[in-house]
Amino acid sequence: MFVGQVSNNMKAIVVFESFWGNTAAIARVIAEGIGPGAYALTTSEATTEVIANADLIVAGAPLIAFSLPTDASRRNIAASSGLNAPTPDVSHPSMRMWLAGLAQTHARSAAFETRIWWSPGSAAATIGAGLMRAGCQQVCKPQRFIVTGKYGPLRAGEIERAHRWGAELAHSVERAPAVI
Repeated sequence: MFVGQVSNNMKAIVVFESFWGNTAAIARVIAEGIGPGAYALTTSEATTEVIANADLIVAGAPLIAFSLPTDASRRNIAASSGLNAPTPDVSHPSMRMWLAGLAQTHARSAAFETRIWWSPGSAAATIGAGLMRAGCQQVCKPQRFIVTGKYGPLRAGEIERAHRWGAELAHSVERAPAVI
């Protein structure tokens, strides 16, 4: 089973969409910060069965064209790979598709995005709204993790900040009353 046991038997997963590895790296470190047994999963791995009993669902994606990636932006990203751009991973369903298929749940949730620091818009706000439509209760404001260029790398200190945020999420969920 992919859903991990954290302290007090809390089950937590971190779901991500990542093209060049930056969002995946942040997701893995958030899961590590949440604690032993919390797992970072691609949108294809985070099936209905896997997330069914999760107490905490954290979801993230990159900010692309000022928003959560669309089918059109994913096609453009795939078409632009080649000599001047690294090959993106578009092998998993989009976060939009994953959110659209998310079954109703009473899990707590949090959202994050990776982005260039000056980019307007928000992928995390769209993710948070999708989690709330599925019945999730947000435990904090969405987080933004900064990349230094279109393809990365992550800005210095972002990995450590993501780890701390994961620990803070675990702590806030453990202290909160049960969601009914």
